[in-house]
Amino acid sequence: MSAGLPVLLAALGAAAGAVAPWLAGRFTTTRPATDGPPAGISVAGVSLAGVSAAGTAGADSSPDPPARHRASDRTSARVSARRSARASACAAVGAVVFGGLGVAPGVGAALPAFLAVAALGLVLAVVDLACLRLPDPLVGVAALAAVVGLVAAASVAGRPDRLLGPLAGAALSFTGYALLALLPGSRLGFGDVKLAAVLGLPLGWLGWPTLLTGLVLPHALHGLAVLGLLAARRVRRDTLLPLGPALLAGAWLAALLG
Repeated sequence: MSAGLPVLLAALGAAAGAVAPWLAGRFTTTRPATDGPPAGISVAGVSLAGVSAAGTAGADSSPDPPARHRASDRTSARVSARRSARASACAAVGAVVFGGLGVAPGVGAALPAFLAVAALGLVLAVVDLACLRLPDPLVGVAALAAVVGLVAAASVAGRPDRLLGPLAGAALSFTGYALLALLPGSRLGFGDVKLAAVLGLPLGWLGWPTLLTGLVLPHALHGLAVLGLLAARRVRRDTLLPLGPALLAGAWLAALLG
């Protein structure tokens, strides 16, 4: 493998990460039916409500167009700064994810499939963090990209039998997560089940040990995140939290560990 490939992939990942929030915005207009909105949405809602209330109160008490314009400019500046920070953070994550896949053992000719799933995974993670959704169109495109990429890789290698691993991986992932979702009191959504099945395709390409690691790691990562948020008093025990980012991070780490 060329020494410059991870650097090139990191640059490509940074570009994919930078546009992920913009693409995610196309899927975050609908708020999920939950007990309460996610923390990010709550903060945004409170901020926007406060700005609206301030504008209304200003209009009623003391009409001052220049003051309103200055307040609007400050609000726009803050929104732009948040968007820029979000894009920068996603670009950094994308660079790490793509660069890591460039050196992951066993990927080989299937690298385009892994990168395509990773790119869509960045968008899915942003959407899930924003509104607890994993939109079917995005998951479906990720599945299609994985299948096409893995079929192409198997054809290039002259090993059509290599496709049995991905198919078995997707079936096992779907079955395992579906059973978890059906357990009484489970908070696992079927969007998570479908995403797990998609991630089972590339993980199955890498072999059974990697697949099993990819099935276990997300729960460990999610559990650590929940404990950290509880300790920081950022969430309550009944707060709904997204699992999609943990699924994606666990699959990526499993690929790196080989």
